[in-house]
Amino acid sequence: MAPTHAVVLGGGLAGMLAASVLVRHFDEVTVVERDKLPDGPSPRSGVPQARHAHLLMSGGARAIESLLPGTLDALLAAGAHRIGVPNDLVSLSAQGWVPRFPEMQFIVSCSRGLLDWVVRSQALRDNKISVLTGTEPVSLLGDRHAVAGVLVEDRISREQISLEADLVVDATGRGSRLPAWLVDFGLPTVHSESVDSGLAYATRIFQAPPTAASGFPIVNVQANPRDPFPGRTATLLPVEDGKWLVTLSGTRGGEPSTDESEFVSFARSVRNPVVGELIAEAEPLSPVYGSHSTANRRMFFERLKSWPRGLLALGDSVATYNPVYGHGMSIAAQSAQTLDAGLAAGHSAQQVQRGIGKVVDEAWAMATNQDILYPGAVGKPLPLAGRVLQRYVDRLVRTATTEAAVTRAFLDAFTLSAPMANLVSPKMIWATMRGPRSAAPEPTLTADERDRVTG
Repeated sequence: MAPTHAVVLGGGLAGMLAASVLVRHFDEVTVVERDKLPDGPSPRSGVPQARHAHLLMSGGARAIESLLPGTLDALLAAGAHRIGVPNDLVSLSAQGWVPRFPEMQFIVSCSRGLLDWVVRSQALRDNKISVLTGTEPVSLLGDRHAVAGVLVEDRISREQISLEADLVVDATGRGSRLPAWLVDFGLPTVHSESVDSGLAYATRIFQAPPTAASGFPIVNVQANPRDPFPGRTATLLPVEDGKWLVTLSGTRGGEPSTDESEFVSFARSVRNPVVGELIAEAEPLSPVYGSHSTANRRMFFERLKSWPRGLLALGDSVATYNPVYGHGMSIAAQSAQTLDAGLAAGHSAQQVQRGIGKVVDEAWAMATNQDILYPGAVGKPLPLAGRVLQRYVDRLVRTATTEAAVTRAFLDAFTLSAPMANLVSPKMIWATMRGPRSAAPEPTLTADERDRVTG
């Protein structure tokens, strides 16, 4: 039999995880990447939010570890922080301060550049994976019934070559041209949805005080989408090399400026000034970087009645989320797990694509059901059932500010470690209806943690 070949379009996190799966099922894998890939942990131009806050939730971290064993150890050895949740989390949710109960889940905190570099290094240890950089896809080969490869073009020489493949996986992200290619094949327009809160980001890197360079919590002040004014947030992440990555955000009408002189004052202007207070005397190490690439957008590929053999899509090509929820990378990893399981079971491409759609569902609901509530948000309003469920979730999150069992259930769902359905179990409904006791009125930073910054 002739050697089998798979092509992955896109060399970002989703693409490298897909490639790490495909080498288990194909003889050769070619990754097609339009940019030059950095030699180290540097931002890549193809990642719109590369310089801003990224969180790898425990559900996604476990998925990556299952696909590329040893990756978590490699991340930590390279300087990433393992943050216990909620014990190492100082977070003001929309409903109140999250209590610092003993660890229930965890978050990996580092720069996006470091995460991409470590995952890419782990994946490319397999010499069956080759990478074409500076190359972009032009069109698919085949027809509406089956894809036979992809036509690609060198971005400098403009030379075009046809890559024949038994499977093509689109992981090109927000700029995916797959919906247009499917129309070119004569297939119907793919149904899409978008919810845009108008969120803008501003991020700056600071040198952490030496006494707070390690073992310091994530500090996060979230907006309350039910407030009748633009939502503003501030997040401080410990990242590699003793640095703090601080991301500010604001919805339409409350966007942060990229003016360096206004950064700390904006951080102090959110629902609690704790992040602004922590960075007031810290040394800035970078300019302020801005971004508006924050809309939730989803392509419902799984709804097409006919789907070509030999074609799949995952990652941001399928759905993008407001980055404030920290779910995009974890969903990409769990989608790669679904790809692996589907190929192992001999499922058709259409069956696998539908499985990826199910992986996307819960994170999509979490992000859009919140974002549509912000003043000026653009998107399809929640139906009555959705509004009732949202009110229930509001009360559940409020109850999670004092009740450990509810906190655990909420964090299991939010870190994509357990299905959201667990939040409406009889036990959780009863606890939620009973409601919370008195929650902490002030930030849950300990005296020692404050002293490590100010002392």
